[in-house]
Amino acid sequence: MTVLTTAVFDSFMRRNNLYEAISEDLSDEQIARCFLQADFPAEYTGDLMALITTVKTPLAIRSSSLLEDAMFRPFAGVYGTKMIPNNESESRIRFRKLVEAVKFVYASTFFAEARSYIERAGQTIDNEKMAVIIQEVLGRRHFDRFYPNLSAVARSYNYYPTGRSKPADGVVDLALGLGKTIVDGGIVWTYSPAWPKISPPFGSTAALLKGTQTMYWAVDMGKLTGFDPIRESEYLIHLSLEDAETDGSFRYIASTYDLASDRVNPGIGMPGPRIINFAPLLVLKEIPFNDIICELLRAFDEELGTAVEIELAMTFDSREPTPARLGFLQVRPMVVSEEKIDVTNDLWGSADLLAKSERVLGNGRQTEVHDVVFVKPERFEARFTPKIAAELDEINRRLLKEGRRCLFIGFGRWGSSDPWLGIPVNWSQISTARAIVEAMLPDMDVELSQGSHFFHNISSFQVSYFSVSHTGRGGVINWDWLNTQPVIVEAEHVKHVRLVSPLTILVDGRIGKGVILHG
Repeated sequence: MTVLTTAVFDSFMRRNNLYEAISEDLSDEQIARCFLQADFPAEYTGDLMALITTVKTPLAIRSSSLLEDAMFRPFAGVYGTKMIPNNESESRIRFRKLVEAVKFVYASTFFAEARSYIERAGQTIDNEKMAVIIQEVLGRRHFDRFYPNLSAVARSYNYYPTGRSKPADGVVDLALGLGKTIVDGGIVWTYSPAWPKISPPFGSTAALLKGTQTMYWAVDMGKLTGFDPIRESEYLIHLSLEDAETDGSFRYIASTYDLASDRVNPGIGMPGPRIINFAPLLVLKEIPFNDIICELLRAFDEELGTAVEIELAMTFDSREPTPARLGFLQVRPMVVSEEKIDVTNDLWGSADLLAKSERVLGNGRQTEVHDVVFVKPERFEARFTPKIAAELDEINRRLLKEGRRCLFIGFGRWGSSDPWLGIPVNWSQISTARAIVEAMLPDMDVELSQGSHFFHNISSFQVSYFSVSHTGRGGVINWDWLNTQPVIVEAEHVKHVRLVSPLTILVDGRIGKGVILHG
């Protein structure tokens, strides 16, 4: 790992007069192009050239700003990260691509999402300085693709415990391939490190087959056909499980569905559909993976004195002297409110309910919200989610200028990069949220992701997050009452109403239960 300190950023910004060139009127693309055209400080190019001459593995160029990992205001996922294959034969080409990636991360300091986040955090862009981490991408090469067998995000506190698990037992999200699947809110395998053998509550084998990972991310090591340095995923490819099985990557992470018995058997010793459930590690314990997770969470909890989130990756190769290699990538603190809130039976059955749920992220009381922005149920279809995100963004901008906070209500997983799983918003598009409600549908009923940067930022700002099942069990939304409230803005798919009296939002984080009451 190599760090370019904030002194390099200062030199780059000052010598190219970039503070004067950047304004809020510029789009992210215009800002990125402006940075890419700027000159990199000459006194640092020799060190970077020396690095790139000797290092020929794929590299992750990651942000590490002054504000990014500040306690209670961590900027997880707000700034750019770029992975480069770093496999060209000529060192000057590898050097150019490295510098382009560094400039992209610098530019992301001023993107719309970062500006919005900084404003919400009570900071100004003038207080921010960007360091850059150049880090090895842990993985193995398979033909023209490079990726780890396993990526993980582990948390020592679980906002959505199920079955026997408790909040303090923690939670782990696992995925085949690069961790982008997890941090983007894709489909992953979620388990409690206290109960590693217990599967998520799918309800049936059919639901298990539908609700587990089918695609994964890798670094593209082949001959690139395009040039798009302002796109974060320029050198990444999205692949199907068939590619991974061809690579021999399933040994420790997959199980097999037996149609005759309607059972899922750990491992890949028989033919049949593969399921990425990591049973060889978690059930058969062929490698003590969960023991390592538990020890890391314990050590960091103790060292930082608070709940933590860690990111890891792991590779397996039985031909090597060390058949398994785990790479620890980073740790950041979590925010866990200790305020005691009781959601009594009277509140749960109140006639003033706007929404209630037995699956809520967060803890505490909020009484300052007068605005509700919701997706119209009669207009919702998964194919419209990108357009819905744009409509939410426009309303959020108005609320931000007015200094107002609101409740967002929509369908599917908020913040997912997959528009067929939910609404693909980033933080800047809903930055006025004090609470969010996601309503599930029969064909959009995915397990909640806790490993994503989106969820980390929501918990850091102490935004309550309600999940309401489409079955009506354990939760409800009063759509009829919402549709009688005074309308401020009505778009094709989204409506913004303003209430005379503020909402009362109560969440008991000890049991994950919450209510939203109207006046």
